[in-house]
Amino acid sequence: MEKLPKNPASAKEQSIAVNEPTPARVVVRVQRLPEGEGLPLPSYQTRRSAGMDLLAAVELPVELRPGEVKLIPTGIRIALPDGYEAQIRPRSGLALHRGITVLNAPGTVDSDYRGPVCVIMYNAGAGPFVVRRGDRIAQMVVAPVCRAELEVVPDLDDTARGQAGFGSTGTSGGQTESAAERAAELEERADGS
Repeated sequence: MEKLPKNPASAKEQSIAVNEPTPARVVVRVQRLPEGEGLPLPSYQTRRSAGMDLLAAVELPVELRPGEVKLIPTGIRIALPDGYEAQIRPRSGLALHRGITVLNAPGTVDSDYRGPVCVIMYNAGAGPFVVRRGDRIAQMVVAPVCRAELEVVPDLDDTARGQAGFGSTGTSGGQTESAAERAAELEERADGS
């Protein structure tokens, strides 16, 4: 059984926890690589964290200049059970405060991959960012995967949205009109009515 960090939950968290189901657990086998020696394994920072923090297993500091992409090792390999993936996601604080993200977010680690887990880091910020050994650089979320079976059909069913995409539902937090209503309005404008 995995031990969670020794951060005691607040009284409010403890009372909520009594009424909530226990999150599902899955065993992920992990191998520490030579570059990861001496570093803690990925871990959840709170009892309710969805992702485990991945650490940078760099020997020397690595500078990411604005607009630069670098592959940062985490010092581990993993073996996920069939039917699961690991998603490599940005850490929200790094993204908000420094413009640091995971370029292919979420990156996918398939259950049959056995190579080193690395993070494709991208600096979208205004200034340089230095990655140091042991820095928490990304999150790893282990999630079940549904395998789709494709069925070729002559046509697809109609929906109110239709083919509208890329911002078609608007950006306002208020009530929005349907895609069909917007399309009709645009047609009217085009016709000059």
